Amino acid sequence: MLSAQARITLPAIVSSNMVLQRNTTVVLWGWAEPKEKFILEASWIQEPLALSADAEGNWKVEVATTGSKETQTIKIKSQDETINLENILFGEVWLCSGQSNMVMPVRGFNGQPTFGSNEAIAKSENSKIRLFVVPQIGAKTPQSEIGKAASWELASQESVWKFSAAGYFFGQQLQEILDVPVGLIQSGRGGSRVEAWVSKEALSEFQEVNIEDADMAKSRVVPTAHFNGMINPIIPYTIRGALWYQGEGNFTNPESYKKIFPAMVEDWRTRWGIGDFPFYFVQIAPYFYNKPDVFNTNSNSAFMREAQLECVDLISNSGIAIALDAGEELNIHPAKKKEVADRLLYNALSQTYGYVFVDGTSPVYDALEIHNDKILLKFKNVNRGLYAFEELSGFEIAGEDHVFYPAKAEIVNRRDVLVRSEQVPEPLAVRYAWSNWVVGTLYEDSFLPASSFRTDDWEDATRSPKEE
Repeated sequence: MLSAQARITLPAIVSSNMVLQRNTTVVLWGWAEPKEKFILEASWIQEPLALSADAEGNWKVEVATTGSKETQTIKIKSQDETINLENILFGEVWLCSGQSNMVMPVRGFNGQPTFGSNEAIAKSENSKIRLFVVPQIGAKTPQSEIGKAASWELASQESVWKFSAAGYFFGQQLQEILDVPVGLIQSGRGGSRVEAWVSKEALSEFQEVNIEDADMAKSRVVPTAHFNGMINPIIPYTIRGALWYQGEGNFTNPESYKKIFPAMVEDWRTRWGIGDFPFYFVQIAPYFYNKPDVFNTNSNSAFMREAQLECVDLISNSGIAIALDAGEELNIHPAKKKEVADRLLYNALSQTYGYVFVDGTSPVYDALEIHNDKILLKFKNVNRGLYAFEELSGFEIAGEDHVFYPAKAEIVNRRDVLVRSEQVPEPLAVRYAWSNWVVGTLYEDSFLPASSFRTDDWEDATRSPKEE
């Protein structure tokens, strides 16, 4: 950042060591004295660009980037000063946002470790990976600049240990596979609700937004606060796509989440103005939530997992990383962050980068067939077959009384699942992994797990007393 006395200033995210999205048109912007004229020189363009600030002192310019792997420089010169930006790379830029499971660093939280952290930190020195952390600030109105000092850092032990584990594991592997620089922007806040990440204009479609008297010390639950303070200041920095890990803060409100989350994505895309950029997100992992499993109420997080799965069809150019096998019963911050990052990566490789032989989609329940006292379940995205490491568990079956009983399940024909129970001679419906705490057992043959699912929509469903 320039000093307060400088006549030309840049946002913190436009600075030395940054990664600019390759092979596209990026936006550079900042502020100056009203009507001030200056020039911008970039090492990869032949002629300087003549620029001037508008009457309010704002300026913005679009610049085409290339696929060069060489370091680049930018020089901004006015009559009174020169700004030099150095060690710039062209590469792939991804935004990593959400709540605490996205914020959870490579080293983990105190007493809540991340698997593989020591090895990742030890091998972290990589000048082709650049990290930018947006300070955790809420605001009552959209901010044009980040509220605290922030800068791009090269991947190193010092910078990686405190950076998002899910984001870093994704970016480190992407850099290795594509052999191009990668820039990762972390903008997340623990405990934040989705409403905090949505602009006032978009959120007002669903609820009244009046935060004039809101306490910003509690900004994580204040509608629009983190959009204002942590997203708006980095727009329009050009990105390839976004990664999102959030939902625990909204888990008891799945129906509203299913409306607000897609609206947030649409709003971000509109404001960035770069089309429907890829948006890959994580389904919340199983966790006890410090309460008994209330089977058919919204206190059962399976309803949120169902809503998040449905969001894949509601959000264009999106994908989901299922974490049904990666949770911890008594820890809402599971240690398996690389598994989550891997699944986000497979989505990106298969959908964004054209790796047609990389499987990024988990199996999804499609239809059922009732065969006397059994139900045969059909699935989409089965790839070359379904798989289980051991005996399937977590399946329940119910008849016309809408009472669900534990069921035996087995993979048949390598593509279907047959479910039955002696206690339900005339079955009508099946539920799988329909609890707060559960460990997923059903996969397809790329080891991508199936989500929780139900074949019914019964509002009066109950579970057999022995299972409550």
